[in-house]
Amino acid sequence: MKHTLPGLFLLLVLGLFPVWGQGQNIPVDAPKQPARLELDLRASSSDVQVLAMPEDSSIVLLIEREPKFSGGSTFSFQKLDRQLQTRWTKPLEVPERYNFSYISGQGMMVYALFKDDFLSNKMWVATLNSRTGETRTTSFDTKISHDVYGMKALDGNLFVTVQIEQHLTVLLLNLRSGEFQFLPAVYEPLDSQLSFMADSVAKQIKFVVTQNNGVKSRLQVKQISSQGKLLHSEFVQAESDRSLLTAQLSPGDSTNRLMAGTYTLRDIRYSQGLFAADLTQGQTPTGSRPSLRFYDFLNLKHFFDYMSPNRQARLRQRGARRQAAARQLRLRYRLLMHDLIPSPEGYVLVAEIYYPHYRYENTGFSLLVAPRSFDGYRTTHAIVCGFDRRGNLLWDNTFVVKNMVRYNLEETVHIRPLADGKRFVLTYLDDHRIYYKIMEGAQPSPNDLQVPVLTTFTPGLKEKSVDTSHTDMQAWYGSRFLAFGYQHVRGVNWNGREVFFINTVDFE
Repeated sequence: MKHTLPGLFLLLVLGLFPVWGQGQNIPVDAPKQPARLELDLRASSSDVQVLAMPEDSSIVLLIEREPKFSGGSTFSFQKLDRQLQTRWTKPLEVPERYNFSYISGQGMMVYALFKDDFLSNKMWVATLNSRTGETRTTSFDTKISHDVYGMKALDGNLFVTVQIEQHLTVLLLNLRSGEFQFLPAVYEPLDSQLSFMADSVAKQIKFVVTQNNGVKSRLQVKQISSQGKLLHSEFVQAESDRSLLTAQLSPGDSTNRLMAGTYTLRDIRYSQGLFAADLTQGQTPTGSRPSLRFYDFLNLKHFFDYMSPNRQARLRQRGARRQAAARQLRLRYRLLMHDLIPSPEGYVLVAEIYYPHYRYENTGFSLLVAPRSFDGYRTTHAIVCGFDRRGNLLWDNTFVVKNMVRYNLEETVHIRPLADGKRFVLTYLDDHRIYYKIMEGAQPSPNDLQVPVLTTFTPGLKEKSVDTSHTDMQAWYGSRFLAFGYQHVRGVNWNGREVFFINTVDFE
């Protein structure tokens, strides 16, 4: 998606005491929105990539503008401080035919990946030092056509997951030398599930790959150095009738190595519950892992909070009857795992429960099956679980999500710890409202707290957000988030403006 900009209109409003609309009840622990930035951009003619930089509490924007009449798009980097004031703007000269693909950051460095619009083997990377504003560019020709799935940065190198001939592999781009290599350690069938993280503490890229034979599945852990060398590989599998589906690894060195993820009983498309394993405990000569612990969703205290009380009670009663008959109630859930978050007790797992959503077309003929079209992924709720460093479940909780459908499978809910070190806040942006929940372990708390995205901090000025698009949030630093997207704001006397906005959201 591309945008155009006749000129840049910047509105920055600071206010420590936001004014809520008349009749608006302020929820418990309502966040402040101390700063707002508006850019004179429209969704039809621009595209903005927002990258939070926790290292110095700043923000980097990559702005694409489409020309009014002819020619190619123009790009620029823009750095904002914590008050959303512009520190500098740097133009970025992107070669013709190259389109934006991914952006990533590590420390103070920002990496923007572009691909040739016609030759997928050609790539171009812009490396930005966000402290100085200096930019370097590197071109790559991999000689092999491929599709890009994701990107991580580590020690000045980029690790790009790509598809080649019905397989997933990893392309290492060395930005210092301009060299590249496809990593032979990662070459998996296209239907494999692959998660990976850039661990800056251990200076490793950590992969978890799902392998299955159509009936059972297991996980393989691969740890790769920042230069692409395979350092360690091991299999993790369950005995009996359980199969391990997906997992995440804890960050850090080898003294604490927790794996947490999902498992199933029969159908490898769906999850039955969670598992955790302390990988430092190793395995027996037969290949079993004594440290594996399993937690059926039925045994979690809050997993079914998204249901009505009556429906939840019926489900638990049915599960109890199955258990009394030495049988298990089969559950059918899909989970999107977040990276594990270190906590004082160990680690916190966040996973979003979703399902594919389809729209059925009315043909007008009752004897025919109505055709359906994919409408996106609907998120119903997010579970949050606290584990100790050995994989023992300490608590669980749930954040109920409403009306969230996204065409691409990506994280909807965002989480940050609060200053007291005991509580977490989870939040997401839907249309022009910020939904959130404050969690402290397994203690119940409201699921329906919400505040509007503020468009002005001027007392008495009545404005209304009448339309939004491409909205999202990012965790920033401390207990702060960024809310952003395109917005049409209606002001006094029906005067309106279309802008790209960024609001800071502060839960401290």
